[in-house]
Amino acid sequence: MHRFTRYRLAKGQGLAVTALFLGLGLGTVQAGGSGDSTPQVTGKLGSPSATTTIPGNQLPAPAPKFGGVIKETVDGSKAWWPPRVVPPKGAPNVLLIQIDDSGFGTSSTFGGVIPSPTLDKLAASGLRYTAMHNAALCSPTRAATISGRNHHTMGFGVIAEASTGFPGYDANITPDRATVGRILKDNGFATSWFGKNHNTPGWVTTDVGPFDQWPSGYGFEYFYGFPVGETNQWTPYLFRNHTAIFPWRDQPEGTWNLTTAMANEAIDYLRRIDATHPDKPFLLYYAPGGTHSPHHPTKEWIDKISALHLFDGGWNKLRETIFANQKKLGVIPPDAKLTAWPKGPPANLKEWEELSADEKKMFIKQADVFAAYHAYTDHEAGRVIAEIERQGKLDNTLIIWLQGDNGNSAEGTTVGTPNDYAAYNGIDVPVKDQLALFYDKWGGPETAPHMAVAWTWAFDTPYKWTKQVASYLGGNRSGAVISWPARIKDKGGIRNQFHHVIDVVPTILEATGVPAPEYVDGIKQHPIEGVSMVYTFDQKNADAPTTHKAQYFEMIGQRAIYHDGWYANTKVVIAPWDNNPGVKVPDVLDYEWELYDLTTDWTQFEDVAKKNPAKLKELQAVFVKEAKKYNVFPLDNEGFQRFLRPRPSGSPGITEFSYVAPISIALGAMPPYLARDFKVTADIDIPQGGAEGMLITEGGRFNGWGLYLLKGKPVFTYNLVDLHRFRWEGAQAIPSGRHTVVFDFQYDGPGLAKGGTGVLSVDGVEVAKQTIPHTVPAVEIMDEWMDVGYDTRTGVDDRDYKPPFHFSGTIHKITFKPGPPEMTEEQMKRVAEMNAKGRD
Repeated sequence: MHRFTRYRLAKGQGLAVTALFLGLGLGTVQAGGSGDSTPQVTGKLGSPSATTTIPGNQLPAPAPKFGGVIKETVDGSKAWWPPRVVPPKGAPNVLLIQIDDSGFGTSSTFGGVIPSPTLDKLAASGLRYTAMHNAALCSPTRAATISGRNHHTMGFGVIAEASTGFPGYDANITPDRATVGRILKDNGFATSWFGKNHNTPGWVTTDVGPFDQWPSGYGFEYFYGFPVGETNQWTPYLFRNHTAIFPWRDQPEGTWNLTTAMANEAIDYLRRIDATHPDKPFLLYYAPGGTHSPHHPTKEWIDKISALHLFDGGWNKLRETIFANQKKLGVIPPDAKLTAWPKGPPANLKEWEELSADEKKMFIKQADVFAAYHAYTDHEAGRVIAEIERQGKLDNTLIIWLQGDNGNSAEGTTVGTPNDYAAYNGIDVPVKDQLALFYDKWGGPETAPHMAVAWTWAFDTPYKWTKQVASYLGGNRSGAVISWPARIKDKGGIRNQFHHVIDVVPTILEATGVPAPEYVDGIKQHPIEGVSMVYTFDQKNADAPTTHKAQYFEMIGQRAIYHDGWYANTKVVIAPWDNNPGVKVPDVLDYEWELYDLTTDWTQFEDVAKKNPAKLKELQAVFVKEAKKYNVFPLDNEGFQRFLRPRPSGSPGITEFSYVAPISIALGAMPPYLARDFKVTADIDIPQGGAEGMLITEGGRFNGWGLYLLKGKPVFTYNLVDLHRFRWEGAQAIPSGRHTVVFDFQYDGPGLAKGGTGVLSVDGVEVAKQTIPHTVPAVEIMDEWMDVGYDTRTGVDDRDYKPPFHFSGTIHKITFKPGPPEMTEEQMKRVAEMNAKGRD
């Protein structure tokens, strides 16, 4: 029941009167605040300029009772304005930076060879954290980072594209788990999010909502970025708030890049805040695409890095160099041991000297472009920090820079790829083809590249394994830097305490004096699960024991548990880059376990499970306890196969999609076309003199299909991940008048990546027929629209047209009818089992 609760203003805080707040019962302020719920009022209460802090345990703050006087007319009435909510006095600004897919040994700040002057400078003014941990995969780590809760608690046990419908895996951030954006916004901060948003599930990634799972729904008032796991930096899937934008359209290809544009946008936003509310603290979440694939730096940066010849010695030599640098910097102990190079299953990587001259040449190019992307990203983030400094606000800005949301990515296959969608679909591009077709284009608009796994392993030095592997430090440990000049006086200090990204939000709350709320929108909040790192800011606590005593890890069945310095983990049974469906994977409960004493073994070098069986058993029991507590069960060791399971649709219940032109359909509402029949029907009018242009397309340069008219002739192109384009073309131009163009594809299922037969017809007459041997196996492109009447980003075939390629005739209606998915008996059985479990 609602009740009135009175708060007495502190002595000297404006008028000595009592403010009435209407709201739910206000209880004890939770950890993260000052512990004092007394509002701090400035100015005369009731005046237009008055401000107040709020107790913060109920959001939004209860509305104050009107404190003026109301008569029948304004004569004798007295106005009274509700005070503006502001943060606690002296609260710092917060800049939270999260770099993508960058391993522990990547940046110069943590011993890497890639120049990182922005992060180096930040570390010199603040603290380096050598034992920061994450969830080993993109969106799970990000859900944990912005919430202060474990990734399974937030429904992100895996990326949204592979969600499975269980509480820990449904990619649904529920209202009882408010993010730091919502908490600080309701406490008077300006909140914004720039760059990658991999926490909006695909089925709500539409430009018509709902928007509760978008940054705005998480409390971030301004968003400029891409609501998917990755995007082409030259022609990105870009939104301002909820509206798609295309700022590169009028620029020559290869001159506009999101990495720079995003920094420009953040700088502009900071200037607008400073111009209108110079005293208003901000929370700015800066999450660039770098260094996730596709690796898209500018040519200027590629040339700069290539001139340094950082990688000429190869990946084995690089590992040794990084390891030596790390010891010199003190970011690993002097007695740390370098883990062995992987030889033999499940990871068997060639050593540099085993490679041919052509392989070395291509692989050096791959590393140069990755490093250029890293340096470019560091530079642009530096421009944002420079703007804060120009405004005179750097001294009281808490900067938390997370140098990675997981280990370095091994999703580029053992040979790298010019198109990461080929790699995602298990298709290797031979090195000889990379050299012949893509070497000089690598990193530019005509490629969507990723590097070979051996570079990945080197950039995770000194640890074993990579992104996706949550059981090893190479997958879940990344460097972090925290700077707050007004508060942190141990400039250039190093902190070795064990911490995790769930500790970021508690740190922000304690630093700002803002409490974690008990209620948000009347909903009781799930407790914050991390701990604050503020205790580490003081030099006297440089070697203090960590306050983060236990932490579980789990991703795709790989799992581990940290507890009081001990670390138990399962062995890897299949490498994340191994997409061979024939590989036999043991039952997830039959994985072999290892045990490490991290107090004496910094790098997971020596497995001591056989020496300490009782300790291993003890930690396994701790894992089960934590797993039950945080929604980790049921365990599931399927990887990309999960992409095929049923999940909510952005257009629920629709079996035939109908469109008029011009229109673009966002990712969440695109109809499916993989591993199934599909039929496209276009009802069009051709004017006198003929017509050409796009009728309908899904995808673009790196993956997808399109139905269009080229010089009047009907054409259907199926782009198999930019490696082969299957083409159907009519011999004659379609004459003027009203016509029906149909493309009907019959899939050769069941199973994945099978071929099929397509028939292109005009007014019921077949004009082209072709059987193709393969189709895209499992992963559709995630950063293109479905476009009707034109093409918004990249073309499905650059040889035929350049976007926007508007159709010059009239489109009355286009329909797309997908058939049911055609899977193998084993796949269908697996889906049925999972659905049955979900109903139980």
